[in-house]
Amino acid sequence: MSDPLDKATSKAPPTLGEGCLSRYDPEAMSSEDGTEFPGAAELWQQLQKESGTGKSTDSPAALKS
Repeated sequence: MSDPLDKATSKAPPTLGEGCLSRYDPEAMSSEDGTEFPGAAELWQQLQKESGTGKSTDSPAALKS
């Protein structure tokens, strides 16, 4: 890093799609982007139990495919 101001900036990952269909490119994302959340499925199940809805089709695992 030759420019000391580069340390204070961040850049969003590349996106796919346009407008309402715009989303981050999953292929371009890494653990440095904060994409790792190993407890997501367990947290989702806990929140569904607390809210009283237990639909398995709404789980993050079902949304990944």
